[in-house]
Amino acid sequence: QVQLVESGGGLVQAGGSLRLSCAASGRISSNNVMGWFRQAPGKEREFVAAISWSGGSALYVESVKGRFTISRDHAKKNTAYLQMNSLKPEDTAVYYCVAKLSPSVVAGPVYDYWGQGTQVTVSS
Repeated sequence: QVQLVESGGGLVQAGGSLRLSCAASGRISSNNVMGWFRQAPGKEREFVAAISWSGGSALYVESVKGRFTISRDHAKKNTAYLQMNSLKPEDTAVYYCVAKLSPSVVAGPVYDYWGQGTQVTVSS
């Protein structure tokens, strides 16, 4: 099994920044992909960003491009971050860290492992 633990959520004013962290542990192989989904109240869960094992390939949903950056810790490959800048009220959601054990970086609902989620609230 693989466990994902998120941290870094909170309350921030519009225009502010937050950084989410996700640490994976357990039977997680190399060459995995880690990423983030989010779910706002009354809305479906949506893909936000994902990154390859090497960090050389990343994918973002259009609405966060230029504002969010996903990265991986070079020393601790099974740790991923989501730097969120210029936050907007519409970014308010529960953010879930995800992982899959195959190398393709994709946006679809094909991630095998999910964290418990961390709340991000952006006030206007």
